[in-house]
Amino acid sequence: MDDLEAELARARELDVSALADAIESIGFECTRCGGCCTAETPDDGDAVEPHTATIFPDEIRTLQDSEDYDFRDVARPMPYGLTEGDDGPEGETFEWALQTDDCGDCTFYREKDGVGACTVHQNRPLICQTYPFSLALGGTSQPMGEAVDSAGLVRAHECEGLGRDISRPDAEALAATLKERAIRELEEAIAVREQYTPVDGDGIVVYDSEGPKQVDGTPWEPRE
Repeated sequence: MDDLEAELARARELDVSALADAIESIGFECTRCGGCCTAETPDDGDAVEPHTATIFPDEIRTLQDSEDYDFRDVARPMPYGLTEGDDGPEGETFEWALQTDDCGDCTFYREKDGVGACTVHQNRPLICQTYPFSLALGGTSQPMGEAVDSAGLVRAHECEGLGRDISRPDAEALAATLKERAIRELEEAIAVREQYTPVDGDGIVVYDSEGPKQVDGTPWEPRE
């Protein structure tokens, strides 16, 4: 059993009740501030960093079907690993990210009177459902936040909603989704590895769990 498969087995054995204990110990309630849905403006005045949230291929299709969106209305190539070429970004990446607007905010985010809202809330990706928490398992999206539990497994990103009371049922529901996300991330990573076949050509290629694709989500075809 390799490292990813070992971590997947570990993820499948996680105790939801123990994860809920960790979440309940710190507490959380979404304040709808929009911090996790919008671009970051560094304190040093550097360029704005667009919102970046991983989305799986099937989650993209779910959002497409929900409102008859085009693929590129929903997702864009994850920018990590891409470089700026003569004709725009180029290179290869291994994930999709939620699409952003001209300001770098999630394209599905809306704000009114300082209160944020997600226009696809019922179909939002797992990473959005579980923010600001993640699990520190090899092969998953590692957080930059602090450990919540003594084992250092449950991590929390900076968020103004932390420290607020959370009911036990809500903590357990969040914990179950957090476990689901970890499993899905590892399954995706394993599938990406198994489907990976290098391709030649210019532009951007996204290697996901279904094989190499173009920026519009269609199977890779080299430019002529």
